Amino acid sequence: MTASEKTRSGYPVSKTMLLPKEEMLEIQRKEKKITVGVPSDLPNVEYRVPLTPQAVDLLVSYGHDIFIERGAGKYANYSDEEYIEAGAFITENKEVIFNCDIIIRIAPFNCQEVDLLKGNQTIFSNLQIESHTTETLEKLAQKKVTCIAYEYFENDNGYMPFVHQMSQISGIAAITIASEYLSTSRGGKGVLFGDVSGITPAELVIIGSGTAAEYAARAALSLGVVVKIFDTSVEDLSRLEEKLGQRIFSSVLYPKVLKKSLVSADVVIGAMPFNSTIKFKVSEELIEQMKEGAVIIDLNISQGGCFETSRQTNLENPIFKNHGVIHYCVPNMPSLVARTASIAMSNILIPTLLAVAENGGVDPYLKNSRGFRKGVYLYHGILTNRDMGFRFNLPVKDIDLLLAAF
Repeated sequence: MTASEKTRSGYPVSKTMLLPKEEMLEIQRKEKKITVGVPSDLPNVEYRVPLTPQAVDLLVSYGHDIFIERGAGKYANYSDEEYIEAGAFITENKEVIFNCDIIIRIAPFNCQEVDLLKGNQTIFSNLQIESHTTETLEKLAQKKVTCIAYEYFENDNGYMPFVHQMSQISGIAAITIASEYLSTSRGGKGVLFGDVSGITPAELVIIGSGTAAEYAARAALSLGVVVKIFDTSVEDLSRLEEKLGQRIFSSVLYPKVLKKSLVSADVVIGAMPFNSTIKFKVSEELIEQMKEGAVIIDLNISQGGCFETSRQTNLENPIFKNHGVIHYCVPNMPSLVARTASIAMSNILIPTLLAVAENGGVDPYLKNSRGFRKGVYLYHGILTNRDMGFRFNLPVKDIDLLLAAF
């Protein structure tokens, strides 16, 4: 398909279409065809897919090859036929997927999957630091792969698109989940998560004031729920109140004030900002004093959790009870709305992949984009992420220095 045909079909105009012929020749030398593999994450109880058929259609129109494992889009309600019509190659052979130059998925790699990699590739995935092991990292290092984590990726303005979008979805979804597990049908207290005339409204406590906290608070306030927000920073609490456009109960994490709120709460959401060390955990002693049948939703479980009683669960077995309190600790909550989350991820990945190709590959783009560099936690097998180094007691190299050597 020619550039003019792409424009007529409604595709965005490429920058190269607007350049003089001399400059176009230079760009054509730089541009690189990329081969992208998308494995199915269903065995990892992950229902999102990082590229929609529409995204595949656009990438193929630029001459790139996309290989997708059969059934990868099933729970996002994207059929294999839709991907084939968009120009993707559908395969049941995982080795074909794991031999692509760029592999895009949601879940982190496990040791068995790392063994299938050919090496010297680029991997996009969630980091989910609690899901990693020293063995997995060592194997990835031996394969000399470059790994890019969605949680650390930034654009050149310092905006973290993946974190922001998934936090929005998680915050709203948390209110839906809270309502569900308070209901009698789920073994809850039989409490309506909302406001009814003449009845004391349900109470929600949120630990944290980031994006997930903001969207959870918005959804809860629209239902008439009493919302109380705690954080370590007065400045962050003030900023959140401004965003919400109304006064809410907010407090720094004073133990006595928090205890009083937890004792009366129907739902507690842990929503500290991502990519920051969890500075505070609710003690088991405080959780023992919560109401029987109250609900805890830990949105920070992939970072170790906001509650001493938290332990990671998955969408097949999402809850457990401790001290009579229902705990929901699923690290990939946006998978509950897999289609919405898949579209959000795809919207972010498309311009990134096109930029990688236009720059001549991942390494040249890393040199040109500081925000993209921040997503890297392994560069050609060398650990570059300080959080990972601290977690596994491993040496870390500065990626800016490494780029000068490659």
